Amino acid sequence: MARGIARAVSFGGRATAGWCSYRRVTVAVCLGNLVAALLVLRSLTAPTPASFAPTAPNPGVVQYTEEQIKRVEESIRIRHEAEPVELVQAVKKLQKVFTREEKRRKELPLELKQKISYDIVRRLQDLGDNGSLAQQREAVESWHAEKLKDLKSASTQNQTNLDLSRMLKQALEFNWRMLMEDIGLLIPVEVTHTVHDDKPENEPEEEEIIAGPPLSPQCNAELHTDYDGAAVRWGLTHHKETAADCCQACLDQAKNAKPGELKCNIWVYCPSEFGCYSPDKYEHKHQECWLKQADNPKLNFKDKYSESYRDTHPTAPVAVPWMSGVISA
Repeated sequence: MARGIARAVSFGGRATAGWCSYRRVTVAVCLGNLVAALLVLRSLTAPTPASFAPTAPNPGVVQYTEEQIKRVEESIRIRHEAEPVELVQAVKKLQKVFTREEKRRKELPLELKQKISYDIVRRLQDLGDNGSLAQQREAVESWHAEKLKDLKSASTQNQTNLDLSRMLKQALEFNWRMLMEDIGLLIPVEVTHTVHDDKPENEPEEEEIIAGPPLSPQCNAELHTDYDGAAVRWGLTHHKETAADCCQACLDQAKNAKPGELKCNIWVYCPSEFGCYSPDKYEHKHQECWLKQADNPKLNFKDKYSESYRDTHPTAPVAVPWMSGVISA
């Protein structure tokens, strides 16, 4: 019995000693972990030496000096002061006016516009086919005044008719020109052209300047003329630099003509850089020189083409572009 108790006491002492060593180890480990955690936390929260260093400039960001910033601000201020504020405000007001007028234009029903158009057409038909522009304009303005007067003096109890009357009155009074455009009514303005001739009565007309040397009196040159005759030399393939050269070519041909050949006694020249008109199918160009022969020379055209001729030949100009002459014997 005493031996058993002694063993138990011996075992218990060793157990107590072991329990004390485990406890110490556990406490030591916990303390170590706590110290490590504190060190890690301090390292995370404590400022690093790099944080006190100046920040390196970012190469992608433009750095401006104070002087440059002041210049930019001054430029912005000058641009704001230079803006045409009054002009912008005036444009905005005009836009509002145009918007209101456009709304007013759209308010009139199509049936009402057609009725106005028919009334005006009937008023114009009363003038007949010989009515002048002034008479047509006077008839339209007369209808406009009468219609506006009727609308101002008329009274209606129907709300729909009252609204239409108010809209029509507003259109006739304030948007008459736009209403005329909407119904397709356009009467051209009659323009009176007055030519002021300040030239003295006895002053001679200015002569046209013909390129090249002066023509010989033997050439008998006539501006804006086209003589008829049998072709001695076709001008389509016979060009001369000046009218004097063309006349000289006619003289030379007549002088050197062989027996039995036609002798030139008429020359026709195109002095216009834009070419010369002719009723034939050919295109007559600048510097064409026609050599012709006729026992009794006759004029095709002189000075101007007649109105009746230009009616049948729409491409004909007013003035005859050719110049020609009959060689003196």
